[in-house]
Amino acid sequence: MPNPVRERRASARRAVALVVALAAAAAAFAASAAGFDLAQLTAQLARVKSGEATFTEKRRVEMLDRTLESSGRLVFRAPDTFIRETLKPRREKLEVNGNVLTMSLGERSRTMQLDSAPEAAVIVEAIRGTLTGNRESLERLFDATVSGSAQQWSLELVPRDLRLRGQVASVRVSGRGPAVREVQVLLADGDRSTMTIEPLPGGPP
Repeated sequence: MPNPVRERRASARRAVALVVALAAAAAAFAASAAGFDLAQLTAQLARVKSGEATFTEKRRVEMLDRTLESSGRLVFRAPDTFIRETLKPRREKLEVNGNVLTMSLGERSRTMQLDSAPEAAVIVEAIRGTLTGNRESLERLFDATVSGSAQQWSLELVPRDLRLRGQVASVRVSGRGPAVREVQVLLADGDRSTMTIEPLPGGPP
C-alpha cells in the first residue's frame, strides 16, 4: 500500500531539488550577465568598420504636446564618420567627420566645429561612439552602464559634465550582437526621442 508519509517526503525532496536547480540556473545567468561589460561590448562593436541602416524616429516635444515622426537612413564609417539623412517629412542631412559638423536643409548648408555645440556633440558622440565601439570616447564623456549579454544588450550613457546633464539627461542605446537597433534620448526638459534602426543587407547581422 502507498505510504502517505513517504510520498510527502519524496515530494518535498523533489521540490527542494527543483528550487536548488532554479537557484543555480539563476546564479549562472546572473554571473554571465555580470561578466558582460563595456570593454567587451565596444570590442564587439568595433569589429564592424562600416554600415548602413534605415531609421524611424518618434520625438516627443512636451512644449508642443506633440509627437513628431521622421525616417531616413544612417551611415557610419570607422573611425569617426557618421551621417544621418532624413528623408521624411522633409530632406535634412547631418554629417559628422571628426570634429566637423555639416548640416544641410534643401540647398542650404552650414558647417561648424562639433565641440562648439556641446549639447549636440554629446548626442552625436553617444551614437557615433557606440557604433564604432570607441570605448575611450564613451568613458571620457559618459558614465556608462551595460546590461544584458553579447547577444542582446543595453548601454545607458549619462553625461559626466553636469552642465550638459542639465540639457541631455541620458542616452540609452540597445542592440543585438554587433548591431545597434535602438537609440533613446531623454532631455532634461522632458522631451524624448526613440530611434529604431534597421540594418541594411550587407551590414552587421
